[in-house]
Amino acid sequence: MVSYIITLSALPVFFLFLLSKFRNFLSKTLQRLPPGPPGLPIIGNLHQLDTSDLPDRLWRLSKRYGPLMSLRLGLVQTLIVSSAEMAKEVLKTKDLVFCTRPVLTGQQKISYNNKDVAWSPYNEYWREMRKICILHLFSSKQVNSFRSVREEEVSAMVDTIKTRLSTKQEVNLSEIVMILTSNIIYRVAFGKRPYVYGDEQQEVRRFHQLLLECQALLVNFYYRDYFPLMGWLDQLNGSIDRLEKNFKDMDECYQQIIDEHLNGNRQNKMQEDMVDILLKLKQDSDSWIDLTFDNIKAVLMNILLGGTETSASAVVWAMTLLIKNPESLKKLQQEVRNVIGNKGKVQENDLHKLNYLNAVIKETLRLYPVAPLLVARESREECVLAGFEIPKKTLVYVNAWAVGRDPQCWERPEEFVPERFMGSSVDYKGMDFELIPFGSGRRGCPGMSMGAVTVELALSNLIYSFDWELPEGTKEINTLTTAGTVSHKKDPLRLVAKVYDHGCNN
Repeated sequence: MVSYIITLSALPVFFLFLLSKFRNFLSKTLQRLPPGPPGLPIIGNLHQLDTSDLPDRLWRLSKRYGPLMSLRLGLVQTLIVSSAEMAKEVLKTKDLVFCTRPVLTGQQKISYNNKDVAWSPYNEYWREMRKICILHLFSSKQVNSFRSVREEEVSAMVDTIKTRLSTKQEVNLSEIVMILTSNIIYRVAFGKRPYVYGDEQQEVRRFHQLLLECQALLVNFYYRDYFPLMGWLDQLNGSIDRLEKNFKDMDECYQQIIDEHLNGNRQNKMQEDMVDILLKLKQDSDSWIDLTFDNIKAVLMNILLGGTETSASAVVWAMTLLIKNPESLKKLQQEVRNVIGNKGKVQENDLHKLNYLNAVIKETLRLYPVAPLLVARESREECVLAGFEIPKKTLVYVNAWAVGRDPQCWERPEEFVPERFMGSSVDYKGMDFELIPFGSGRRGCPGMSMGAVTVELALSNLIYSFDWELPEGTKEINTLTTAGTVSHKKDPLRLVAKVYDHGCNN
């Protein structure tokens, strides 16, 4: 009986082995794929990918195999794009071919079966949902309507740092900035302030932990995505139970927030928020989509995951790079303080005057894009790219980390040189393919403008209000990154802050 069970268990593996060999044979004889490292039977190149530093690992492999690199992840043919020229081909020239999303286990579950905008496949539903988001949630008018929220929260952040300096000079900037972006996104999306500095509400602390778990589950490895006949292993190792639990817990949080809006029993209502807007659209929309609560929850998930950690990551990396490059820090301080004078704080209508600030942020996003591997795409049909044949349903990753270090586009690509952007028209809005931290084309990030103004306002006020330096005894800050969809600094950024007296001459 035992030998019978073992034999049955081995049959799928044997079948996959034969299928893998057959696919390899067809690929070599019928298709001219881009070059790539040789893989093993069945698993392909999975063993060669270091998930702790995947964008960097893929970048280094691309130096050997080229800007278009083939990998086989289990039974899934995969393409890695690592240069600005090839990124333009994928994101612009052949955008219609590569504009859909693969259906992956974690993303499908978290997004209510792809009812969101970020991971929904390219179809009429996605086009309508994106239109709703652009017109009603992320229009210039709507972004500007939340200006007071951003300015209030940045001022609260600065005041908190000043208060903490009365007891010690060292500041955990990673923590402070994460609270800032969480407060902004929660107020914009839900209409309430989740964090009181130094006193986290229990409800919000739990929700933040759920978001962190959600991020981990999105990049988790699921056998069914790469070995369709071995999905039972996801049940066996607990991955599916973990995913289901996180989805259920987050769904309860979303539903509680929606119920508060429907019942009108919110305390300290501040202004119309995104839940209000979506609920109005649910009742009054003339769209052919009959918005459900699941549609609304899926969009809220995108806003929370896409807005909280990305902005915080960009600010922390900017401060990290400025501390490592004191001349750039001093130059930015001089610009901000000269322009703002003794006003006491930087406001959003001041930001257009701060050219070097803009250059610093661009250079930060070049070296440390918030999403170093852009959200995966999938080819909708077979096509030819740079002379290579790309099969239908190929999984495509554009490595923004590698594109920002493309020596064909950048001199001294691994050095922090904000001056390269002074007088340059290159921007991160998706039209210049050497700088694509927010993606480009049909699947570019619709919330880019809201994220960008948050980063500019937070960074300029940190530079304006304080002098920053390394803690005593610290000679260097490491730049190790965390694994995940968003590139965070692995170790918290701890700096010594001193309040700058704006009544004194520079």
